[in-house]
Amino acid sequence: MALNKRELFLKRRLRVRNKLRKISDGRPRLSVHRSSKNISVQLIDDVKGVTLAAASTLEKDLGVVGKNNVEAAAKIGAAIAERAKQAGVEEVIFDRGGFLFHGKIKALADAAREGGLKF
Repeated sequence: MALNKRELFLKRRLRVRNKLRKISDGRPRLSVHRSSKNISVQLIDDVKGVTLAAASTLEKDLGVVGKNNVEAAAKIGAAIAERAKQAGVEEVIFDRGGFLFHGKIKALADAAREGGLKF
C-alpha cells in the first residue's frame, strides 16, 4: 500500500483540518497555501463562510512579487497579522493544510505571532 507524495499530502491535509474543526471554538482559521512560485494566506470565518483578510506574494505593495522563500513568507506573516488586527481578530487557529511545519510555513507563523496574532 505504497502512497505517492500527493496522496500523503491529501491525507495529512484532511487530518489537520479535522483536528482543527474539533478545537476551533468559533475562532477564525488562518489558512496557508504554498505553491512552487507563491505563498498566500487567508483569515477565514468558517461559521459565516467569509474571508476576513488575505495576503499573498502576488500583491505588488508588499514587494515580494513572485517570490517563494523564507523572507517572503515572513513578510506575508507580518502583513496578515496587521490586516487581522484591522479586522478586529486577535486569536486564530493555524491551518497549515498538508504542508509540514518547517521552513516557509514556520517563518510565516512566527512572523504572524510577532505581529500580535495568538495561536
